[in-house]
Amino acid sequence: MLRISKKFQIEDPKTVKSQLLSWAQQFEEVVWLDTNGYEQKYASYDAVLAVDAFTVLKTDHSNAFEKLQEYQALSNDWLFGYLSYDLKNDVETLTSENYDGLQFPDLYFFQPKKLFLLKGVELQVHYLRLVEDELEGDIDGILDQKVRFGYHEASLHPPKIKLRIHKDEYFAKLQRLLAHIHRGDIYEANFCQEFYAEDSQIDPLQTYSHLNAISKPPLATFMRLEDNYLLSASPERFLRKEGEKVISQPIKGTAKRSRDIDMDLQFREALANDPKERSENIMIVDLVRNDLSRTAKKGSVSVEELCEVYTFDQVHQMISTVTSLVSEGSSPVEVIKSCFPMGSMTGAPKVSAMQIIETLEETKRGLYSGAVGYFTPEGNFDFNVVIRSILYNHAMRYVSYSVGGAITAKSIPQKEYEECLLKAKAMREVLER
Repeated sequence: MLRISKKFQIEDPKTVKSQLLSWAQQFEEVVWLDTNGYEQKYASYDAVLAVDAFTVLKTDHSNAFEKLQEYQALSNDWLFGYLSYDLKNDVETLTSENYDGLQFPDLYFFQPKKLFLLKGVELQVHYLRLVEDELEGDIDGILDQKVRFGYHEASLHPPKIKLRIHKDEYFAKLQRLLAHIHRGDIYEANFCQEFYAEDSQIDPLQTYSHLNAISKPPLATFMRLEDNYLLSASPERFLRKEGEKVISQPIKGTAKRSRDIDMDLQFREALANDPKERSENIMIVDLVRNDLSRTAKKGSVSVEELCEVYTFDQVHQMISTVTSLVSEGSSPVEVIKSCFPMGSMTGAPKVSAMQIIETLEETKRGLYSGAVGYFTPEGNFDFNVVIRSILYNHAMRYVSYSVGGAITAKSIPQKEYEECLLKAKAMREVLER
């Protein structure tokens, strides 16, 4: 697909980012990705904006990856969208029968008419030729855009957040999960719970802006696809492909921050040396290595970082980096499918863990613990993990955010519950203000 491409030098990238995102609100298809200036070894752009669908692929889980592979190969262009967790049912013989208040499609990708790539003080613009005559007017409109602040009337009344699983029930479910672990059915599982509000309206852009300001994560996302919104402060990369190199960066291990510098350092060091957190991380690293090996050149899977602690505004996180080289004949979609869903959000062994958590969780995960990102015309891709995120169905007036944690034989239910509340803190603060 032919695109017209231009480059612009800008003086104030921070202001232009706000102007781009504000301007994008006129479209029904929007994907905004922002690194928030966080230094990363693996990152192509500071921010990316794709808007206005030319073509769309929207489907349930049935043969979803096959449809995506055909769409990606035929379009041979930039594609933006998401893979929901429930595509597990396409990868394995599994089902998703829990309650679904959001009702997002299982998979949604679109080919944008208009694409903006920001790196430093350079803004690259890529327009399909059929809308080439709109470029100059759009650039003027973006740079003249008045960025709106404050809450609109629809969101003056904060949503009343409810728990899908109450505390005592959470402890009972964890005991059942630990029984599976002690029997040897699994040795780790990521157990999640939903917080939600019905008959509620929020201002998606302002909610995202506040969430992003609190967290400043390296893989932030604002996504609108028709009436469905994702407002994400994700710190985790699922999978990235650069040429023949594939990179996965699973997170396992979380510690709180402190305003006291000495105390904050103690929290960080305690996480780095915590045997339970390290064992959780290493289990998932082994799982990722196995997943990547399915499409990798023989002997090319390696662990670049093991259990490194990174500091974010809200929490400290333990992150590992696993890489491979893609074998000849493996398509981009095949690489993703071989690793999906990501091990950090399932457990190990993966299929057994997914079967068990399906019986214990109360909510269909949908886009939560799925992935959002893009494909390039060259067959590269970059996808985050949908965590630390608010999901919103505007038509159904339903707001949701979910949190989870890795459960192992050494898990203490009270501490696991406290970790869930820590992960939920930013989303709750933003929604309840």
